[in-house]
Amino acid sequence: MLKAITGTKDILPTEMQKWNCLEKLVKEIFTSFNYKEIRTPIFEETALFARSIGEETDIVGKEMYTFLDKGQTSLTLKPEMTASVVRAFIEHSLSKHQPLNKLFYISPMFRQEKPQAGRLRQFHQFGGEALGSTSPLLDAEIIIIVYKILFKLGLKDLAVKLNSLGIPSSRENYKNLLRDFLNNSKDKLSQDSRKRLDQNILRIFDSKLESDQEILKDAPFLIDFIDEESKADFEIVKTLLNQSNIPFEIDPKLVRGLDYYTKTTFEIVSGKVGSQSALCGGGRYDLLVEQLGGEPTPGVGFAAGMERILLACENEKVLDLPHEKINLYIVKIDKNLSEKVFELAINLRDNYQIPLKENEKYQNGVISLNIPFKVEFDYLDRSVKSQMRVANNLNTNFVLFVGGEEYNTGKVILKNMSTGEQFPIAIEKCKDEIYNQFLSSYSDP
Repeated sequence: MLKAITGTKDILPTEMQKWNCLEKLVKEIFTSFNYKEIRTPIFEETALFARSIGEETDIVGKEMYTFLDKGQTSLTLKPEMTASVVRAFIEHSLSKHQPLNKLFYISPMFRQEKPQAGRLRQFHQFGGEALGSTSPLLDAEIIIIVYKILFKLGLKDLAVKLNSLGIPSSRENYKNLLRDFLNNSKDKLSQDSRKRLDQNILRIFDSKLESDQEILKDAPFLIDFIDEESKADFEIVKTLLNQSNIPFEIDPKLVRGLDYYTKTTFEIVSGKVGSQSALCGGGRYDLLVEQLGGEPTPGVGFAAGMERILLACENEKVLDLPHEKINLYIVKIDKNLSEKVFELAINLRDNYQIPLKENEKYQNGVISLNIPFKVEFDYLDRSVKSQMRVANNLNTNFVLFVGGEEYNTGKVILKNMSTGEQFPIAIEKCKDEIYNQFLSSYSDP
């Protein structure tokens, strides 16, 4: 039997309601901050990620899905989105249209990692990028946006972690200091950490091994050696988060794994998703646009893992959405009325929308617009009893009986499934009458 590739996952219809709810909330909140959606291809030239993420990172060195196309060009499935957004920003000269571009995305990503809870080889992220300003107000705004999304989902077991990486010159000075410290214990470091000592020394702080962490407990921290400009910006970010009632903690070991970060970085972690606890992460990257061939342009952004967020929602038992209902199920009494039933269903679907009641908005603050009037009928020529069983299983609001003696007199029968009440409707007026009856029952307390 053919199965999904290891590390990938089908999102089944029973799960899609929560995915749709999350995506809708993401779009609503980003829109309220005047961010515009952007979509980029799922693959790019490999050089884009090697130059932006860094040749010595685990992503580039171990995890990317890279292949040659027929023209022998090396292509890579997107392992992250910031580089793609920046490439599009440069290619389409977005800075010439407006000085500040605030963008967001929802997209699949690909990394060849060992599958774990909350970590897949094809996974999905949403995120935001603000390109064109060095203002720390944007750093704070980015953090507030993602925290607001998580909070509105109902998640409570959250921790916001902040750090500052400073500017490259102060960071390089610190790396030399850290390397001198770790050289004294080089033989005691794990194999991965010894490799990072020369290639990407800050990533040693990401080690999960107790032996490495024991060595690091007395190490100097970067935040104590950053430049004055970075310190001032960091203080502004902290002040703004306090004013916005966003709880946070300073984590001097938070270095982020990508080479393009400068100044403020952050993560939001959950205690409800196992070892892969980071729901999102991001920070400032003032040098990346220039590094990829554009004009010097500061930027700040984040990415959030959607599978991990939904796992946290499941484990915290939030995002408890109402059961989906069918508004009208048409029961065909006479088999020769299939085309009439089809016509009724099409007209009702096309013409009507349901205004959402205040008390039926999705829980935890998710706002919904009008929703379609959902109509279904039987395609399998089943008995009336079987059709009614299906209607019950679909949580149907109303059933319309078409056929029998009533139909011969120009009428159909509408049944309210919650009250059991039945009443006849003239066929020529049934579309409006059905909808009015539905709205009447729908608006009742």
